[in-house]
Amino acid sequence: MKISARNVIKGKVVAVEKGATTAHVKIEIAAGQIVTAAITNEAVDSLKLTVGGEAYAVVKASDVMVAVD
Repeated sequence: MKISARNVIKGKVVAVEKGATTAHVKIEIAAGQIVTAAITNEAVDSLKLTVGGEAYAVVKASDVMVAVD
């Protein structure tokens, strides 16, 4: 896999919740740490995402904000 994004985290799919057009895919990237992505149902099918399978969370952000209390 070649990709320009530098934040690529391997994990395990723990949930795939399909809606009318969009699915929420939950990927466990570390013990108890879950990343959730909203992707199309078509993408879920094309990638053959299933609970228990491996997947990568790819994070591409143009801005990252930091705040303190």
